[in-house]
Formats: sequence, C-alpha cells, structure tokens
Amino acid sequence: MIHDVTTMQVMWNRLLSVVEEQGQALIRAAFSPIVRECGDISAGIFDLKGRMLAQAVTGTPGHINTMAEAVKTLLTLFPVQEMQPGDIYVTNDPWIASGHLNDFLLLMPVWYEGRVVGFTSCTSHLVDLGGKGMGPEGTDIFDEGLRIPPCKLVEAGRINALLLNIVKANSREPIANEGDIYALIACCETGHTRLSGMMAEFGLDHLDSLADHIIETSRRGTLAAIAEVPKGVYRNTLTVDGYEADIELVGTLTVEAEGITLDFAGTSGCSRYGINVPLNYATAYSVFAMRCIIGSEIPNNAGSLDPFRVTGPKGCILNAEAPAPVAMRHTLGQMTPDLVFGCLHQALPDRVPAEGASAMYDLPLRSAPEVARDGGETFAIEFVHNGGTGARPAKDGLSATAYPSGVLGSQVEISESVAPVLIKRRELRPDSGGAGRMRGGLGQRIDVQAANGNPFVLFLSVERVKHPAQGRAGGLSGMPGRIRIDDGPDLPSKGEIRIEAGQTLIFETPGGGGFGPPTDRARDAVARDIGDGIVSVDAARKDYGWT
Repeated sequence: MIHDVTTMQVMWNRLLSVVEEQGQALIRAAFSPIVRECGDISAGIFDLKGRMLAQAVTGTPGHINTMAEAVKTLLTLFPVQEMQPGDIYVTNDPWIASGHLNDFLLLMPVWYEGRVVGFTSCTSHLVDLGGKGMGPEGTDIFDEGLRIPPCKLVEAGRINALLLNIVKANSREPIANEGDIYALIACCETGHTRLSGMMAEFGLDHLDSLADHIIETSRRGTLAAIAEVPKGVYRNTLTVDGYEADIELVGTLTVEAEGITLDFAGTSGCSRYGINVPLNYATAYSVFAMRCIIGSEIPNNAGSLDPFRVTGPKGCILNAEAPAPVAMRHTLGQMTPDLVFGCLHQALPDRVPAEGASAMYDLPLRSAPEVARDGGETFAIEFVHNGGTGARPAKDGLSATAYPSGVLGSQVEISESVAPVLIKRRELRPDSGGAGRMRGGLGQRIDVQAANGNPFVLFLSVERVKHPAQGRAGGLSGMPGRIRIDDGPDLPSKGEIRIEAGQTLIFETPGGGGFGPPTDRARDAVARDIGDGIVSVDAARKDYGWT
C-alpha cells in the first residue's frame, strides 16, 4: 500500500512511541536500581535488513549505538528463514553487544501475518556476572565474568532454563539477574505487540517503504547538517588519568561532503587492566558527540548514523581486541566526546561546550569476601553518580548531570533499601565548576558507610582526578575528582579499595570547565552564584575579580 508523506510521518512518530513504551516496560519490570532508577538501557525497532528505524529516548549512547550495529551482526549468525515465532536471541559478548560482559543484548523477530517483518532489540546492565566483577582489576576477559556467545534465550516461546541457571549460578546477585532478564524479555515482547498492532492499524503488510522513508530522510538531513561544517582535518589530543600511567587519546576528524571520519591513530596502547575499550563502544560515544553538535534535531537511526565513520589501529586502548579486559570500558569510552569536541571546536568555535566530568563516577560495591563465610549479609551493587558538564557558549554547565552517558544518578533511599550501606551525605561541591563567562557545572560529594558493621569493597575506576576538565575560549578548568577514606590521603583513581567497619568513603566528582574569560561574566550572575553558595566569595575575588 502506498502512503503519502504525511502518513509516513505519522507512522514514524508512532514508531518512536513504540520504542519509548518498550524502554519504559524494561525500566518498570527491572530489579536492579541501575536499570529501574538510572535508566542504563536501550530499546529499538529494526527492519528486515537490520537497520535501526527508531530508538527509545530513554537509554544511553553506549547501549543504543552499539545495539544499532549488533543487530546486523546477529542477523548474519541467525538466518531469518530458521526463526520461529517466540524466539529471542541473546549475547553479552563485549565486541558484539555493548563493550563489557555486564550488558545483555536481546533480539526478537517480529511476526505479522505468518512471517517476520522486522525486529525488536534491547540492552540493559546486569549488576553481577561473576569473576572479579565490575572493576578494573581483571587482566583478561576471562577474569571478568561469564561470557555468553550469541544463542537462543527463548526458543518458540520457551525460555532456555539451562542458560538462565548458568547465569544465576555465576552471579553474586542471582535473583536480580533473573528478574532483569525477564524484564528484557518483556521489553522485546512489548515492542513485538505494539509494532504488529501498528501495522494492522495502518494496513501495512511490510515495513520496507516506511523504513526507506525514515532512513533516507534522516540521511539527507544529516548530510545537509554536515555541509554546514567547514571542510577540513581537525586534530585533538586528550590526556587522561589511565591506570598504570597517563593515557593519550588522539582524534583526527576529517569533514568531507559525503560524511565525517574520526580516526584514533596515535592513541595510547591497551592497558593490562580492564579500562580498555572495544571499538564498538568508542564509536558509539564518539558518534553521539558528533550528532550532539551536527544535526542534533534529527532522530537517531540507521540513516542519521550512516554518514559517520570511526576507525582506530587495532590494539590501541580505544580499539581493544579480545581477550583484553574491558569491564570498565566506560571510564575511557565516555571521554571520547570531549576528544571529539576538541576537534569540532576548531571548526565550530561558537557551538561546542567546554570539557566536562564526562565519564560517570561508577561505584561498584560488594561485601568483603569473609562476610559470606561469617554468615553476614552479602551484596553487590553499583552506585552511579555524575559530575558537572562543561559550560556552553551561551549557558552555564549543568551540575551533577549525566553527560554523555545519560545514566541518572543513583537515588539515596533506593540504594539503601537494596544494600547494607548508609549514605551519610550527598551535596554539590561549591567552587567545583570552572570559572568563565559561562560557569562549568558543579560536581558533588557523597559519603558512604557500611550500615551493618561489615566491611565492603569498592572497585574504583574513574577519571578527572589527575587531569581536570579544561575550560574553553579562555574559561578555567573545573575541580578534579577526589576519593579518600575519612581524613586520610587522596586515593588513586583506579584499583580495589577496602572500607572497614566504621570508616567513611568520601567521594567527590569533578566539575566542568568554564567557557570564555571569567572577567566577562555578568556581575549579577556572579552575585547570584555567591548567594546560591555555588561560588565562594574568595573564589569570586580570585577568578572573577569580584569586589
């Protein structure tokens, strides 16, 4: 059936509603706080060629943009003609799915009138898959937990009970994992039901014409946006904390009429530890950064993603190959937007924000090894907290905000309800945002204690401790992050830390960089910052020339 452009747009909007309902179904059904409170997910609809047509707004670039490519890979492994109604496929392979073992990706064929017409897919984070767990201490992928090759999770409507039991047997949180897997299944089934219902409502017997309209419209719009960027080659280097030593992230951005290519040549080699990044994950965040500046109003799908390419030499830390350890791949993967912004600022100086905290401050905690032996309460949980974003050319940065990950900060009450921990303090850090005509966003301070008197272990892998977020166009840098126990010395940004009973873990996230000279900031804005406790009088005098 032929539809006019207006009807096509209505159906496109309906697809966007379908995927958002998928995402909400996953969040509502999930057990783990990092999913149901923080939104560490993705959900999408794909055509028969494996092209992503729509993605839920709720979700993270690391899940969404890797899912867009993973579906294509799975379709090469599982021919459509061999699929049955009710089949659902799964993998957590980092080089196919979302870059580390804790993310499960599901794919379900959508059946309509007796044949496959498309696919629904989703991803979410499972809190524990065994091994050394969510931390950087593993020295290969086999240290880091259970790796599931692409296989059937559900066959013709019947769940693979053996696979589910294996996942539960290899986890410190088996009940949460089981619940989250069923939530992923519910997400797929919601997409299936809503997509087939939409096709019946609009009288569609296939998605081909709609898919072509979505993808070609989006691709044309993206190429038009790229045409507004001055052609050329732009290079930037970002120095980050690393593990054994500082790491250089290098990006060369080439802007041409037919698209944009980012190359990581010159980037440092892989680490011995689990901060390495598979290229699929580095690509996901790099392209997201480009799309934030170029054609940001165009929906994210196969068409709008197509003009962007990301490459990197094999073995560099942003193109780690198996069996490299990658558990904390977000630590550096989420720094790539700042790397990209440094390139784009050269081409579009009035559109690119300053550097921000960038990588989320992920706090994987679990009970000390002897707690289970002594009959105490065991747990594994991830607290997620964020620092400040970089100031924008015309607006201040955002405080304690999840950019670029989109993973919202953990709620204090929810965290305390699912683990024996006590959050003694959570507050913004005054003076942590870099001074500028526009001020960087603030970081925050979090104080954590054991609630039951038992020790616990923190697996630490964060950035911006040695190298704070830099300002842009004359703006000053934000405050670095800081970790310590009580009044003790500052701890390194990566490693395994034991918190004994009665001790307090003090965790401070970084602030974002400022934009423009601080002396250009309006005096009423400085006065407001002082009145709100965002900037101290001493800092205002020093940085803004306040009198």
